Amino acid sequence: MLQIKELKKVFKSGDTNVLAVDDVSFSVSDGQFASIIGKSGSGKSTLLSLLGALDKPTSGHIMVGDKDITKLHDRALIKYRGRKIGYVFQSYNLVPNLTALENVMLPMEFAKVPKKQRIERAGKLLDQVGLKDDKQKRKPGRLSGGEQQRVAIARALANKPQLILADEPTGNLDSQTGKMIFDLLHDLAKTENTTILTVTHDLSIAGKTDVTFILSDGKLVKR
Repeated sequence: MLQIKELKKVFKSGDTNVLAVDDVSFSVSDGQFASIIGKSGSGKSTLLSLLGALDKPTSGHIMVGDKDITKLHDRALIKYRGRKIGYVFQSYNLVPNLTALENVMLPMEFAKVPKKQRIERAGKLLDQVGLKDDKQKRKPGRLSGGEQQRVAIARALANKPQLILADEPTGNLDSQTGKMIFDLLHDLAKTENTTILTVTHDLSIAGKTDVTFILSDGKLVKR
């Protein structure tokens, strides 16, 4: 369960305070796929950074399971990001000189998972996202955009996170491939019982998620 309570983030811009996230509260259950939509400058990226513990809020609470991450010290936050959160980016962010299998193994290596288990889980995850056999041994340059995004999703799942944050995960894909990626995320939320929250500008796809939140000028305007 992801629970956001009265979350605020204020930035200084010269002599002016800018309220980028303004008293936002919402919750998403385990196994749900949720989306946040809003125009450029609405606060989506700031909110995602706060949820991913990449930035700290001015006030408010972010509960992931039974832990309030706003109260964690820096070292605990680093561990939290590595173990409890998976990230999916618009630009995939794969390591170009590693194979698909090695890219998925990488977060598990940082988490000190034994090599045999890393290989086994990475292979299963790639199978699960539809990347099989020879393609698992290919480097990103030999995969299509949709296939690279599948690798990125498998990598996000590697350490069995409680929360996956996806930042415009279909932004670099054609509409048909984008729909396939959204369908895949929807299925994985259920099968992995993981909360998945995506930021997107695509209204047609966002409307197909379990829950849709609309952000405007830092405020949640609709649920």
